[in-house]
Order: sequence, then C-alpha cells, then structure tokens
Amino acid sequence: MAIPKHKVFISYHHANDQGYKESLIEWNKSNGYDIFIDASVDTGDIDDSLSDDSIRQKIRDEYLRDSSATILLVGTETKNRKHVDWEVYSSMFDGQVNKKSGVLVIQLPSTGCTTYTAAHGDEEKEALYSDNTSWVSVTTRADYEERYPYMPQRIIDNLLKSDAKVSVTNWDRVTSSPDKLKLLIDLTYQDRAACNYDLSTPMRRANS
Repeated sequence: MAIPKHKVFISYHHANDQGYKESLIEWNKSNGYDIFIDASVDTGDIDDSLSDDSIRQKIRDEYLRDSSATILLVGTETKNRKHVDWEVYSSMFDGQVNKKSGVLVIQLPSTGCTTYTAAHGDEEKEALYSDNTSWVSVTTRADYEERYPYMPQRIIDNLLKSDAKVSVTNWDRVTSSPDKLKLLIDLTYQDRAACNYDLSTPMRRANS
C-alpha cells in the first residue's frame, strides 16, 4: 500500500539553518519524490509580550492548523531559540480546534551527532537502521544530554517519556532515500494521537 503524503510544518533556526530548510523543500520537489506537503509558515512576527497561552493558541490555531506533523531541524543553536520552542510546544499541545501533531527531529550535520532514537517500533528500525544490530535503552536526562548536546530541553523532556513517541534521526540518514523520510513522517503522523507529551517546561521567553 502506498504511503500517503502528510502536511508538515518545519521548525528551525532561521538565521543559521535556512539553507537546510530550503534544501529539504527542494529535495522534496525534485525527481518526482513528492514526499510531503509543506505547510510551514513563518511565526517570527508574533508579539513576545503576549501571554504563554495566547502565543500557544495563536501558533496552534493559526500557523499549525494545516499540519499534522512537525519536523524540527536541530543545529548547534536551535535549542536557544524562543520561536522554535514556541513551535514545538504548540505542535505538542492538543487544542480544542486543532489537535496535537506528531514530532520528528532531524539532527543537522553541524551538530556532529550520529546517534538516533527510534520511537515508532520495529518498522522504523528495520527500514532506517537495518545496519544496527544492537540497540541500547537510554533512560536518564544526563545520558540524553550527552548523546544530543544541542537538543532543545523540551525534546529531551519527551524522549524521557516512552509514550511521547518522538524519533530522532540524522540529516544524512533520511536524505539518502525519499522512502525513508516518507515512512518516518507517516509513522510520526500515525502515532500522534497516542502521544502523551510532557509540556511541563515553561515556554521560553527569550533567546540565549
């Protein structure tokens, strides 16, 4: 059965990683791959003097309303950007009008990270990581922070929850094959309703 396309919102650090976002969009269009529908909208004009609830509602109901999966591109400074945190928080929030999205993390080459987390079971492991014959369970924040030194705190919060279903992969791994990225987006989409996200960390109010 053919894997359906899904509407995807792409969250990233605009100043540093715009080129990767544009490459992903171009790659999606090229050679007839047609992997996903880009539903990204720039949230950079949101007034940061608004309350957390107002920011979350505005992003969830206005900017993310046409998407059901969010791809977070992680570079070396992504974790310090308030708009990225707002977008991830709002993606995970189960609103009355627009429901929560699935979240997929792609680490960019600038991070130098080659580790990954497969949250969607054997289908994901077999399709993307058939070369891995030994899986290790990670259960502590310190271990995740060592493996993923550039990862936003909110993502680590949810990597620690087995029912949050957030997968982490690498740019080279998914851009090597359109089928791999399309499957991973679809698995992220399929598991979104069952995700029990941790939203306990307050929304970031400033860049650092």
